[in-house]
Amino acid sequence: MSKYAVVNPASGETVREYPEISGEELSAAIAAATSAHRSWGMKTSISERAALVKKVAELHSERREALAEIIVREMGKPLDQALGEVDFCVDIWGYYADNAENFLKDEPIELLAGEGTAVIRRASVGPLLGIMPWNFPYYQVARFAAPNLVTGNTVLLKPAHQCPESAEAIQEMIVDAGFPEGAYQTILATNDQIEEVIADPRIQGVSLTGSERAGAAVAEIAGRHLKKVVLELGGSDPFILLGAEDLDEAVEAAVAGRLDNTGQSCNAAKRFIVTDELYDDFIAKFTASMTAAEPADPMSEGAAMGPLSSASAAETLQDQIDRAVAQGATIAAGGDRKDNYFSSTVLVGVTPDNDAHHEEFFGPVASVYRVGSEEEAIELANDTPFGLGSYVFSSDPEQAQRVADALDTGMVYVNGVGADGAELPFGGVKRSGFGRELGRYGIEEFVNKKLIRVMK
Repeated sequence: MSKYAVVNPASGETVREYPEISGEELSAAIAAATSAHRSWGMKTSISERAALVKKVAELHSERREALAEIIVREMGKPLDQALGEVDFCVDIWGYYADNAENFLKDEPIELLAGEGTAVIRRASVGPLLGIMPWNFPYYQVARFAAPNLVTGNTVLLKPAHQCPESAEAIQEMIVDAGFPEGAYQTILATNDQIEEVIADPRIQGVSLTGSERAGAAVAEIAGRHLKKVVLELGGSDPFILLGAEDLDEAVEAAVAGRLDNTGQSCNAAKRFIVTDELYDDFIAKFTASMTAAEPADPMSEGAAMGPLSSASAAETLQDQIDRAVAQGATIAAGGDRKDNYFSSTVLVGVTPDNDAHHEEFFGPVASVYRVGSEEEAIELANDTPFGLGSYVFSSDPEQAQRVADALDTGMVYVNGVGADGAELPFGGVKRSGFGRELGRYGIEEFVNKKLIRVMK
């Protein structure tokens, strides 16, 4: 039985199963990607490729409602948020179409000695493998595929096991946009087959968004075969509240930062670190606002939260909460579960010897800490194996900048959440992975920066 299937987490219904790719089909896909790179990726102009990428953006916009409904079925994303994800993809595909010529233009180098010229010419590297997660089925693909296709790299895309329908929809848009055969191919592959793809000498790089375990496994295989890897893994992002001109606004941001995508986001705010003087008021307002956001049918109008993405995701989160409480934490609010639906949950009293202190909670669970100083807040924020994003709230601009500089993360957002953009690089440090996606840095990851030195 294939592992690729759409199982609606709101109902438990298996909507449709999809067959895995055969060995022969996979071999043909790699060959087609290689051929397309040579005949299309290396021989077309940037403007020609940008026009195709622009068309993909337009198709996302045209098919917005249908695309959104697919991911509600696949992973339970509330419909309003699913529509927002599709809209963000329009921005991303469009951003790379509009900026590719500038990003990929020749870069002259001023010579220190000698005659002639030197230039860096950016060129494609060849077929790439993308291994995508389930929590943002369109967005994750857009930020990998858009910059690489406009560069001329060809793409083999392995979706999450529970997201074959959205992967199929993306494939249809690629074809309808006019990309040639082999430029972008969806492969419903097994883990053993993925290892074969990474090992194949025709594949020039791998990008994975997923768990630490998956990232370590892929990086190990890629390292053995000398392949470049970009990894975006987990996060346990701190939300540091040092001061606020309007505490209600800070609380609203905290709740939004925790509950987006039903808490299933790598760069969601997860650990809330609050100074003594604000703690009591914050925890009262925060728990009230968190519990006011109740899980609902993800297709219902205005649903703030849906179910978790799968039964296994719900079981994992339940185990984490149970262990946290057994090891001394207290549930200050929420903690209820029905099937795959979790109520918003607030934990307090999490100490460094509790597993919860260093784990990532992938669901609507927040841990709240009290600290006595800015220095203590920074130390606690950095006391994690992860280093993806972070949030700093302060009414003192100098303090906010000071704390931002001290945080060991790939991204810091000051006095706001939900400020991601197509132009802003995304990525982390430590066990959150390495490399960057989005913005100019995202297009630089799989590019041959070829030096051309002309003596005379």
